[in-house]
Amino acid sequence: MLGCEGLAGVLMKRAGTSELDVFYPVRSECQADVPKTRFKLRAGKTLSARRWNSAFSQDGHLDIAKVLRRIQRGGVHPSIKGVVWEFLLGCFDPNSTFEERSQLRERRREQYWTWKSECQKMVPVIGSGKLITAPIIADSGQTIKKNSSTQSDLQEQNGGQVNNAVSDKKVTHWKQALHQIGLDVVRTDQTLVFYESQTNQAKLWDVLAIYAWMDNDIGYIQGMSDICSPMIILLEKEEEAFWCFEHAMRRLRENFRCSTSSIGVQAQLSTLSQIIKVIDPKLHQHLEDLDGGEYLFAFRMLMVLFRREFSFVDALYLWELMWAMEYNPNIFSSYEAQTNAGDNSVASEINEKLLQQFGKFERRNVKTGNIERHRALAVFLVASILETKNKRLLKEAKGLDDVVRIVGDVTGNLDAKKACKEALKIHKKYLRKASKS
Repeated sequence: MLGCEGLAGVLMKRAGTSELDVFYPVRSECQADVPKTRFKLRAGKTLSARRWNSAFSQDGHLDIAKVLRRIQRGGVHPSIKGVVWEFLLGCFDPNSTFEERSQLRERRREQYWTWKSECQKMVPVIGSGKLITAPIIADSGQTIKKNSSTQSDLQEQNGGQVNNAVSDKKVTHWKQALHQIGLDVVRTDQTLVFYESQTNQAKLWDVLAIYAWMDNDIGYIQGMSDICSPMIILLEKEEEAFWCFEHAMRRLRENFRCSTSSIGVQAQLSTLSQIIKVIDPKLHQHLEDLDGGEYLFAFRMLMVLFRREFSFVDALYLWELMWAMEYNPNIFSSYEAQTNAGDNSVASEINEKLLQQFGKFERRNVKTGNIERHRALAVFLVASILETKNKRLLKEAKGLDDVVRIVGDVTGNLDAKKACKEALKIHKKYLRKASKS
């Protein structure tokens, strides 16, 4: 990853898309298979390294309102994307100082490596630069002997066995997930040159494995690798990539909560159904008639935040646009309250100056009192996609397969900024109509 501000300046002036290959090169044999990138670096609109650095006061306070305006206009330059995301996701308080953030980084670094040390004692492959892609433990809790070269390495490091003291249910469940994490990792963003390196694959695997150990409730679910992968690419230090992912999951983890009777995004799908019913009752009724009223065809979009519908570069652009538009200046303090006391009831008196520190979407929610978490911008983005396909869906869709095909046509054909703009329009229309009903 390059962080040279001089190169960044040249890229901004050219304002093209091919220059992005410097930061996210695609493997030559995969060039024809990846969606076309639409995002362009635009001087005066994209948040540059110079603009980012100038947004800090001498002691480190960040003018977040200024930063949000720039991001919502043109995204973030690749050279600073990772550090900007840390603020958008609530890893840091924009009102903190350089020194306060340095201390917090150190505490988090120690916590991460404590968790990693715990995991290494149970499975020494963690941190070795390798990963596991075959099961190492049976449902009974017994070790599965030597089923791959990586498993063989693991056994040699652990005295010929993989710690047979696995009666603890948490340990067993976690170990059973490790090979699935490995299988997902080797399939994640494999068009990128970055993941030709097993070291980088192993870094992604380590972070996901440690997150699965740390999250007692949900652990690891397929799709998390799609969320985590960009953090590994954007942030060089493993612990910083972990905490960025962990904060992203605070927003998204309920999407991954699945049981035999429900799926994680059920609440968001129900909200999507409600939105379409309000803004386009004819389309909603048509989907109901096709047994699509539960909107399960939108499951993947919401689960992994449109990773399949956009190129890698455009997906990152979409994410930062959404996070900037959803930004709430209380996000850091609310997360800290949850961590320290299990309470997320942090609130502050809202005035006009503070409102400027909210993103466009969240500002409107605050003004109207619409604060339900499952009414995320992503849901309105799906609604905007359905609205753009309204005529085709009503005319051509005779069954759910047709719905899936028509909605699937957006893959590689969406403009992230336009999609967010349309989502904001749908959001405004929904609030207006819902208030009258």
